[in-house]
Amino acid sequence: MQPSVAVVSKPVRCAIYTRKSTEEGLEQDFNSLDAQRESAEAYILSQRHEQWAAVSERYDDGGFTGANTERPALKKLLGDVEAGKIDCVVVYKVDRLSRSLLDFSRIVEVFDKHAVSFVSVTQQFNTTSSMGRLTLNILLSFAQFEREIISERTRDKMIAARRKGKWTGGFPALGYDVDPVTRRLAINEAEAKRVRAIFDMFLETDSLAETLVRIDQFGWKTKAWKTQKGREREGLRFDRPALLRVLTNILYIGEVRHGGKSYPGEQPPIVDRDVWTRVNQRLETRRRPMRRKQRQSALLEGLLACGICGKQMGHGYTTKAGRRYRYYLCQTARKGGARLCPKQTAGARRIETAILARLAELAKLPKDQQGMITGDHRTLLESIVEQIRYDHRGDRAILQLRATRGAGAEIAITVRKDPSGRRYSVKPPSEKVSKPPEITRVMALAIQYQKMIDDGTVANCTELARRVKFSTVRVSQILKLRSLAPELQERLLFLKPDSKYLPEIAVRRVAEELDWAKQAVMFDQLAEAAPHKAERNTSGS
Repeated sequence: MQPSVAVVSKPVRCAIYTRKSTEEGLEQDFNSLDAQRESAEAYILSQRHEQWAAVSERYDDGGFTGANTERPALKKLLGDVEAGKIDCVVVYKVDRLSRSLLDFSRIVEVFDKHAVSFVSVTQQFNTTSSMGRLTLNILLSFAQFEREIISERTRDKMIAARRKGKWTGGFPALGYDVDPVTRRLAINEAEAKRVRAIFDMFLETDSLAETLVRIDQFGWKTKAWKTQKGREREGLRFDRPALLRVLTNILYIGEVRHGGKSYPGEQPPIVDRDVWTRVNQRLETRRRPMRRKQRQSALLEGLLACGICGKQMGHGYTTKAGRRYRYYLCQTARKGGARLCPKQTAGARRIETAILARLAELAKLPKDQQGMITGDHRTLLESIVEQIRYDHRGDRAILQLRATRGAGAEIAITVRKDPSGRRYSVKPPSEKVSKPPEITRVMALAIQYQKMIDDGTVANCTELARRVKFSTVRVSQILKLRSLAPELQERLLFLKPDSKYLPEIAVRRVAEELDWAKQAVMFDQLAEAAPHKAERNTSGS
């Protein structure tokens, strides 16, 4: 007779997850999260005969809604589940984990995938049976229904409060303080004088930029206030968006707004209604009509940076006498006013023409083909140029080239008006635009696709193929050109429009050679034997 062997059960590592929708009461010594954890610990202790034990790691989400999964402790919990650190998840109630049926089903899928069980202390059910899963889904359906009812009640309450002119919370406006007892807005006389002065400044200057300059000279800041928990919020320097929020705030004429409608407010007015109306009428006349967003031609957008402060120069336009004038403007000057980065504006056509003309000189294009902007130039420019820095003080643009042109290489360009006195060069109507050779465009695409993979825009060739709407095979063919020696890639990028025809399939064969020196020999032989573009067109006709 063989001796019996005692079966030792494997310890069950239990993680306790707690959640509270609001931060109210969390500062107490014993709050709702502590109560949930205490109940879960007691339940785990009752299962010690099954070798249950609570892990030391805490998973507490205080002040996070159960309507979504954007919660730090929940993300940490799911990460530990996937890492195999947890065998069981214990909650006080099912709705602590999630109030969304869809989110909960996804979380349970993660648990099932890693063989992690789920236990609710106050709601007994067994998820291994169909009846248990049905019970769980019913509980979750009611939890989601309860959340939606609470949301609707809160929304209806806020609408009713707004209709009665009550302030329903949020950041207090400059010129008002929140009464700690009545929770109504009361006038702060010192700040109210500043608000009136800001309105008067704008009416006097009729310029947001000049108003910002004057506000900065006085050293005025945005509203400084204290939260209910006593946290200090310091005032910030005024910028364009902050100034617009003051000038368009309807609270200053004693009204409140909700859903596009205005209602008489409980707070006393600060600004005369006639002044507020005149200011907003002026702002309204400057506002461009809302229309379907159309992509403006901005060749240098994302590449052009301010040579003074280093910020990006955004593309914009203004309309005068029915004609549109495009420009690039430093973002520091746009948000904070021209005083922060003065005169950093460049005419779009002027700087674009100068840069393309310089690149055309490098490619040794004929003068009659320099400075022409075509649809392919944006791709070529991104392939060659890393960044462009513009400084109005010398009317200079510095082109920082990519590695294919030599790491750290820079080209200085002088940006000036035409000798004729025109604002920029105008292409004659009869002039025909010559496109770069096909192999040049493919080389540029190869550099652009490789950059998308390297910077994480796409994860792999399959995702890249879906993004650019090519087959995976075609994308692989294009990327093969990146195996060419850097000097060969440079030669392909700067081919003249009338250069000899280089078939892509032959260039790919050169790229298959690992030795760059042999690649150069093969490429020279290919270029020597290739027909000119005109000869190829004649032979093919």
